[in-house]
Parts: sequence; C-alpha cells; structure tokens
Amino acid sequence: MSKIGLYFGTFNPMHIGHLIIANHMVENSDLDEIWMVVTPHNPFKKKSSLLDNHERFEMIYRATANYQKINPSDIEFNLPQPNYTIHTLAHISEVHPNKEFCLIMGEDNLKSLHKWKNYETILEHHHIYVYPRIADGVMDDQFKNHPKIHKVDAPIVQISSTMIRKGIKDRKNIQPLLPKEVWDYIDEMNFYNK
Repeated sequence: MSKIGLYFGTFNPMHIGHLIIANHMVENSDLDEIWMVVTPHNPFKKKSSLLDNHERFEMIYRATANYQKINPSDIEFNLPQPNYTIHTLAHISEVHPNKEFCLIMGEDNLKSLHKWKNYETILEHHHIYVYPRIADGVMDDQFKNHPKIHKVDAPIVQISSTMIRKGIKDRKNIQPLLPKEVWDYIDEMNFYNK
C-alpha cells in the first residue's frame, strides 16, 4: 500500500517554498508521493483574491511535471463547500482504497489542529507529517509525543503567496521566488497585476 502525503493549500500562487517543502518531505520521510491538493476556497481568506481553481491547479501541474513523486490534485473541486479536511480524507480514502493518506502541515497549523472539525477522528485514522515554521512557541504539548504526528526536519522557508502577489502588483522582480513554469504562466496570463 503506497503512502501519500496530502499537502493542502490555496497555492495562490504556488512558489518555490511549496516545492522545496513538498520535495523535502517526500525525499526525507517514508512517504511515497506528495499530492498537492488545491483548495477551492479557504474560509479564512478573501475569495476575491483567489485565482480560478483551474488556473491554480495549472500552476502546480506545470511546476511539478518533472517531479515523479509530486502531483497536483483537484480532489476538492467537486466536494461541497465549505469543505473540511475530515470530509476530503473520507472521500479520497473511498476513491483510492489501496492508498494510505497522511497530512502534511506546518508547525503553525498544528497548533490549531484541536479546533479542526473532528480532529480526533483525523488523528485516529491518519498520520500527520509536520514541517517547522518560525512561529510563537513550539509544538503544542498535547501533540508533542503523539504516535501519529511526525516532525520532519525540513528547511524553513519564509516566502508567502501574499508577498508574491504584492510584488507583482508593485512591478517588482519576483521571478526567483517562483518555479520558472509558474512565472511563465503568470506572466503569460497577466495574473496579479491589478
């Protein structure tokens, strides 16, 4: 049974930080693949700032074409909104019964895991792989020694999609922060200029 790490995000846009983390996680853990799951709508972000779902999926598709172990996923596109991770996990496990699905998240997100819908059920059935982030404090004590939570010593990448969108709007050269395929697509489609 292959072990798949699900890396959720709006990826608006996908940047080299996302790719560095995904590649590091799949190369330095027991995960066989990473699926970069494009989230249609994050209730904590303004929807108006999001590119179309398929445009963000296209960025990941182009950026990961040469990475055999990293794949884009649109699994959430046809699920009811707002969507919860517990529902996605149930759906994806039903569609792919021969795969074991794990979550990938930053240490900052782990700190709020106890607020997630049915987080106990998630932990009962799925492993979580955590990469470090610069944030206040460290891993929450209730999750520190949890058998299903694995901290992976990955590079800390301080790049945000918000910073990139602002840079493009302000006509700054942000090319080094994006995979070439993503920059070419953004430039070709004239994204984030307004």
